[in-house]
Formats: sequence, structure tokens, C-alpha cells
Amino acid sequence: MKRRYSFPVHLTGAAVARTGDEMAGPALVLAGFALTGSAADASLLLAGVTVSSVLGGPVLGSLLDRAERPGRLLAATLALYAAGLTAVLVGLGRLPFALTLAAAVLTGLLGPALSGGWTAQLPAVVRDDRLDRANALDAMTFGAAGLAGPALAGGTAEALGAPTAVVLSAALVALALPAAWALPARTDPTPKSLTRGGRPRPVPSGPAPSGPVPPGSTPSGPVPPGPVPPVPVLSDPAPPVPVPSDPVPPGSAPSVPVPSGPLVGPAAGLAVDLAAGLRAVVRSPALARATLTSVVSCTAQGMLTACLALLGERVLGGAGRGAMLLSCAAVSALAANAVLARFPRAIAPDTLLWTGALLQAAAPAAAVLGHPTVLVAAAFVAGIGEGPQLTALFAVRHREAPERLRSQIFTTGAGLKITGFALGAVVAGPVAARSLTGALLLATGTAVLAALAFFAVPAPRGRATPA
Repeated sequence: MKRRYSFPVHLTGAAVARTGDEMAGPALVLAGFALTGSAADASLLLAGVTVSSVLGGPVLGSLLDRAERPGRLLAATLALYAAGLTAVLVGLGRLPFALTLAAAVLTGLLGPALSGGWTAQLPAVVRDDRLDRANALDAMTFGAAGLAGPALAGGTAEALGAPTAVVLSAALVALALPAAWALPARTDPTPKSLTRGGRPRPVPSGPAPSGPVPPGSTPSGPVPPGPVPPVPVLSDPAPPVPVPSDPVPPGSAPSVPVPSGPLVGPAAGLAVDLAAGLRAVVRSPALARATLTSVVSCTAQGMLTACLALLGERVLGGAGRGAMLLSCAAVSALAANAVLARFPRAIAPDTLLWTGALLQAAAPAAAVLGHPTVLVAAAFVAGIGEGPQLTALFAVRHREAPERLRSQIFTTGAGLKITGFALGAVVAGPVAARSLTGALLLATGTAVLAALAFFAVPAPRGRATPA
């Protein structure tokens, strides 16, 4: 199956879908402002399509983990995401804004599919010895999308109108459908239908015993009605096994003892898997520290993003020029990840997590100086921290996540990061309006907190904290 589905197809599909996603946010803001005339409504649309990711990520990931053909489910999710963007556009100016905002929130539930949903499928596409390099290349698609998406949104809105930019973003997401649909089927030999909350169900095999069973032998044949006779015990007995005292109907087989309680249905099984995924993140020190560090870092990124318009206006001579800083960060992130793809094991992923957070702290701290050259350099430094940190995050998840929970862990993490980014922007926006310096220092402190959060979680046993 890996030979039929090439990694370049996977990479292209992920890049196209993520470009559409990166384009969707700015396009919705521009379309919302153009069609409603309200900047507040436009920002609410962006918040709605991002904040809900924290709820959709775990559920979507669990469904991907349970699917025999995860690519089919991923393709359906992409189609619904594209349709949701279109529905938001259609509702703007035509329906009550509350309904349009609800459509944006529902669409945002599917957002983690475009990030974690793709990346979680990498082990099914490439061999284990090529996973590190594939991981770095996959992370580069985020940088490329972050560079191309906003530029496409702004250029399309300027040339053809903001609504066209939303249509193009939905079209890019839909364009990735064939690559998602063709993803390899799951090779897990244990079907989910044979599990109960992650535990194998008792499956009768073979006929029942026909009489007393000698120790160590396998029962065979029908069982006559009546009490089951006790099994003879050897002189060096094993721990006693409880034997049912109720009559066994003819032709039936004794079942393996299982925990009490009814067998769970699909909805209850999903809830059990969700709980298992969250426990896997919390109980694994490596996953917990990676998730915490990345989410707090994303919160700092959201804070810095909320300051870009004011930085552009006060330092670069125009509010629109603040968006250029995002492009600078995306370029440096791409370059840094290209180096990591060439030397995937040069620096330990755990080390890249906290050093990346420190580099991201240096960017807003330098921006406080208010010098154009320093500001542009700070944006490049931020990208050097963001790109490798994302690659390292993926590497830790691939290394630590149980196979049956991998998709859920990826999409849960993606949802938390997107929500952290949105919350950071929401918090820093009002602060920046009062004091730009205060907002930049808040972003700096949050990024430093992300690095400290890495060391706040105890290191896994047998693995020293990287220095």
C-alpha cells in the first residue's frame, strides 16, 4: 500500500489544503468587513472559526483512529470544511449575523483535520527510517502555507473582491480531496468492532467441552446440561480460576471472563477513546511537556499577531505593512526546516521545543525598540523559532503516541494550539490599543513561560532533561 501512495502526493495534498486554511482566516475577515461594514463582526468570524477547534480536534482524531480508511473520513472532513466556508460567505449580509457566526463556529470544529489530521497519517505513507525527514518536510508545508495563504487572500481581495478570496480558499481545500481519499487503509489487525473501550471482546471459538477436561488440555465437543464439574488440581496449583456454577446450555461455549457492565455502543466507545487519548497525553511526560510548551507558544504568537497592525503603522509607515512581518517569519521558518530536513537528527526534538520558545520570546522583546530594521530582523528570528519547534513537536508525537490514538493526539494538539492562538490575540488586542509596548512585553513573557513550562513537567524516566 505504501508503494501505491507516494509521499509527494501526501505532501502536495497537505500543502494545498493548509494554504486554503491559512487563506481562509484573512479572507473571512476581509469579506466580513466588506459585506457587513463592521470590524467587530469581522473579527468575531475569525474567532469563531478558530476557537471551536479545541472541541473538534479530539473527536475528529478519535474518529480517524477508529476508521479502517482514515483517508475517506479526512476527505469528507475537507469537503465539509470547504462547504462551511462557502456557507459563511453566503450568510454574510443575507442572514442574521448570529446564524452566520454559528456556521463559522461549526466549520471551525473541522479545522484540526487540515493540520493534525494529515500529519498523523505519515507513518502509513513512509518507512520508519524516513519518518524524520518526512516529518520535517511536512512541517515545511505549514511555513509555505503561512507564506502563501495571507498573500493570496490579500491579493485576491484587492483584485477580485473579498468574497472571491473566500471562494478561492474553499476551492484550495477541496482541491486536496483526491490526495486525502487515496490515503492507505489502516493495517491494524484488530478491528474496532471487536473492541470494548479498547479491550478485546470475548469471542467464542470452537465447540464446548464434552466432559471433564484434563489439566492443560483444550476443551472440545458439546457440554451436557448440568453443573460444570470442578477441574482437577495439580500438586503445585496455579492461582484458582472461578468456575461458573450455572448450567451451560448444550452446544454453547464458556466465555472468557470480562469486566462487568454492558458492551458499549459506538457513542460510548467514542467517549472511551476520547478519555484514553487525553490520558495518553497527560500520563506521558514527553507528550504533556510538548503539548503544553507548544500551546503556550501559540498563545504568544497570537499576542504578537494582534500587535502587527500597530507595529506596521507606527514603525513601518503603514498598518498593511505589518502583514509583511508574517511573510518574513514564514520565510525563515521554511529555511530553518529545510536545514532540519537535511540534518533531521542534528538537534534533539525535545531541545528544539524549549529553544524555539526562547527564540520566539526574543522577537517581541526586540520589537519594543521600535526600529524598522530591528523589527524585520525580529520577525525572521521568530520564524527560526517557530518552524523547528513545529517539526520537533511532530517528531515527539510520532515517537510517543500509541498507534491507535495517534490521530486523536495530533488533532487534539492542533485544536489546543489554534485555540491558544485565538485566545492570545483576544487578550493582547485590548492591551495593544492602550499600550503597544505592554502588549509586546506580554507576548515576550508568555513565550518565556512556554520555555519554562517545558521544564515544569518532569522528564520521562530514563531520559534526562535536554540541556
